[in-house]
Parts: sequence; C-alpha cells; structure tokens
Amino acid sequence: MTSCSPGGTPDLMFLLSRASHALMAEHARGLGELGISPRAHCVLLRARPGDLTQRQLGELCGIDKTTMVVTLDHLEAAGLARRLPSPSDRRARLVEVTPEGERVLGRAQEIAARIQQEVLAALPEADRAVLLRSIESLVSGRLAGTGPCGPSDRPDC
Repeated sequence: MTSCSPGGTPDLMFLLSRASHALMAEHARGLGELGISPRAHCVLLRARPGDLTQRQLGELCGIDKTTMVVTLDHLEAAGLARRLPSPSDRRARLVEVTPEGERVLGRAQEIAARIQQEVLAALPEADRAVLLRSIESLVSGRLAGTGPCGPSDRPDC
C-alpha cells in the first residue's frame, strides 16, 4: 500500500509516516539489546560534548521537560550519564556521558549505522544519495519546524 488518498496518488505524509514508524521500531528493537531507547540514544549522542543543560538537550531531542527528567533518571540509574551543576547557573544541570555511556553510545551508533545501511541497500546505489539529499533538503527547508509546519501548528502536540 503506497497511498491512503483517493485516486491512488502517492501520499507523502502516509509514506513518510510509515517509513518512520518502521525505522523507529527497528531502531528500538536494536537498542533494546543495549537496554536503552531511541530517546536515550538521542540524549547520549547530543550530550556527548558535555556542555549542554537538560533543557538544551530536551530541545535538541524534541523531548518535553518531564520526559527529559525521566530519561535522565534512567540513564543515571544505568550509569550511562550524570547531571552536574552548571558553573554559570546554579539552577541548571549539565549532562555528562560516563565512560560506560560512551561504550553504550558507540554500540548504539553501530546499530543505527547498520540499520541505515541495510535499509538503503534495498535501493539501487544511484538512488541512495538522492533519497538522503532529498529528505535532508525537506527537513532543513520546508519541514524544518518553523512556519506552517512548525511544532505549534501540529495537532498532536
């Protein structure tokens, strides 16, 4: 099934949603082996430099404040990250990835790369770069999160 619109015209929203759902499910299964979620993977990846606050990480990962706290609680309990007081704002906490978090993040990155490679292998080689460039253009342009497709206009938020 490639369309949920009348007339059989390919439906971009349906196709991208279906592809995203399938990729996220596969990503979650792969990361499950490591005991982390895709959300935790994103937080570890963005926190790697060690100079971002919980709030900044939440914004980068698209995670609300409450979910970010729960995610960091899990990462801390697993010994993968820790929160440190910010030297410039006593109310803020910087997030630091622990050595064990670095190890798990390395494996998570390998899993994500393997999934991407396997998915793209289903396309002719000449189409792979075109697909990635096209999606990149969409998410950095029209679908960048501002304007008519911005987060405040999403009905599910």
